[in-house]
Amino acid sequence: MSVLQVDCLKKVYTTRFGGNKVEALKNVSFSVETGEYVAIMGESGSGKTTLLNILAALDKPTAGTVLLEGKDISKVKEADLAMFRRNNLGFVFQDFNLLDTFSIEDNIYLPLVLAGKGHHEMAERLKPIALQLGISDILKKYPYEVSGGQKQRTAVARALITNPKVILADEPTGALDSKATDELLRLFREINANGQTILMVTHSVKAASHAKRVLFIADGEVFHQIYRGENTSEQMYQKISDTLTMLATGGDGK
Repeated sequence: MSVLQVDCLKKVYTTRFGGNKVEALKNVSFSVETGEYVAIMGESGSGKTTLLNILAALDKPTAGTVLLEGKDISKVKEADLAMFRRNNLGFVFQDFNLLDTFSIEDNIYLPLVLAGKGHHEMAERLKPIALQLGISDILKKYPYEVSGGQKQRTAVARALITNPKVILADEPTGALDSKATDELLRLFREINANGQTILMVTHSVKAASHAKRVLFIADGEVFHQIYRGENTSEQMYQKISDTLTMLATGGDGK
């Protein structure tokens, strides 16, 4: 069953004073099944950040629809958007987006506090997540006291604690060293194996090679896609690299 359905998505930006028009997305259509792990790749300016912003209900399309479990997210009222995101989506950002004045524990609790959940329920939800992500021993610390990898695992815990329908990850390994990157990618695969749907925008071939499917965006359109199938991460890495080379040299992957 599709948890996310994107149909004929188009986004046109008009420059200041109504001058030139920039077509960021031309005609993007794809679906994401429940439990899938999809990476979106493309060169800078390809439209992938615009796409992610629309999927996150942070921006509205010029035309086309995005359905989350059948609900058109562009029809959600402005006043209800924050609650809609909190109830349906989990976010993992490149720069972690943690509050330095909050402990690790309180950063993770934040979406549940905003949703009006009680402390007992929050603590019960956090326990297994903190254990799985290996952060149980740092919950009372503050973001400035822990490593980049631990900050990103905190961000993943914050995304998971609301039981989101989809986790949207924006360059989640971008600020991590090699060891922390490997650990995060291992955790993403483990979380996905437990049934969590993940959609990740990334420049990293290594990160994308861990996904079950990779979508390539070029000039505002879906240019190509690769399914993992029986491929290893090493084989996926090679296929992704070949596709990116084709993109850069103007080959046709359709």
